[in-house]
Amino acid sequence: MPAELRCTPINGVFELISQPFADHRGAFLNAFRAQEDAFMGSWGDRFIAQVNVSRTETVGTIRGLHLQALPHSEAKLVRCLRGRVWDVAVDLRPDSVTYCHWHAVELSSERANALLIPEGCAHGFQVLEPGSELLYLHSGSWVPEAETGVRWNDPQLAIGWPLPAGELSERDRGLPLLS
Repeated sequence: MPAELRCTPINGVFELISQPFADHRGAFLNAFRAQEDAFMGSWGDRFIAQVNVSRTETVGTIRGLHLQALPHSEAKLVRCLRGRVWDVAVDLRPDSVTYCHWHAVELSSERANALLIPEGCAHGFQVLEPGSELLYLHSGSWVPEAETGVRWNDPQLAIGWPLPAGELSERDRGLPLLS
């Protein structure tokens, strides 16, 4: 069954809803099919440069808000393979009408959804179930010198995280504020 593409209030950020096939043996999910209309309409002709998987054990943990700076910016398609996360995209494109706006969706394997985050938008998430795993498709290669981001609790963004902040990496604690 084809995926459904849902627009969000941020231009270029889309939620993709897939329909897994399930029977007595289990389930099969087509996580990405470049020729499918929903993926073509959101991913376009971007190249998949890398695929990553992350697992986070502790509920409340926040990872992010991360992005790669120009000229190494990348799009991400993020899907939850196990558990549940509250996934956030933040528009940091200075010329965008939604600059500094954020949008969040709950990603889970049960919902079979994914979030497409375009170039110039930061990404972060908060873990809602222990042992949550995310699959990331990246349109660009990782360039350590281009890594940047914004602090998860930036008052200018005022992101309404669903849980009190749990564990954070030293890197994420040290990310700058927008102002």
